[in-house]
Amino acid sequence: MTLFSFVLVLAAVLCSLVAGFLFAFAVVVMPGIAKLEDEGFIRAFQVMDGVIQRSQPLFVFVWVGSVLALVSAVLLGIRELNAANRLALIVATLVYILGVQLPTFTINIPMNNKLQKLDAGAISEPMKQRARSEFEPRWNRWNTIRTACSILASVLLLFVVLGRNS
Repeated sequence: MTLFSFVLVLAAVLCSLVAGFLFAFAVVVMPGIAKLEDEGFIRAFQVMDGVIQRSQPLFVFVWVGSVLALVSAVLLGIRELNAANRLALIVATLVYILGVQLPTFTINIPMNNKLQKLDAGAISEPMKQRARSEFEPRWNRWNTIRTACSILASVLLLFVVLGRNS
């Protein structure tokens, strides 16, 4: 196995893990905590996000590693791939960086940080309702976009991996 092949497979696996993480939030986590009252929703999200923000090592490895592996795969694969696979790899990278990573750092994380600052037990019910209504629909919408983009990037990467091995 060449270095490029290893990095390409690693990028596909790590991007797929991110896609699965975002998918789980979209179809299980957020619909589950949506059934909680406002304070419970805020606290549940704060606790889950707190685990991530404390730099859980495996999560950081997968999240940051996916970007590093993907960019490395593009750099290593430019000369090794045929035109169709090269295009698929470049599109996967752009979709992943622009559709997953960029919104994460410009939209979802700032929203998470704002929610983290709330003391859900100390604010009034109307403030809890407002905080949730400002957070939940927008966060879910962007998570859906991130989920779709990560799945698309993963599928494109799998086509490149399989296309090289057929």
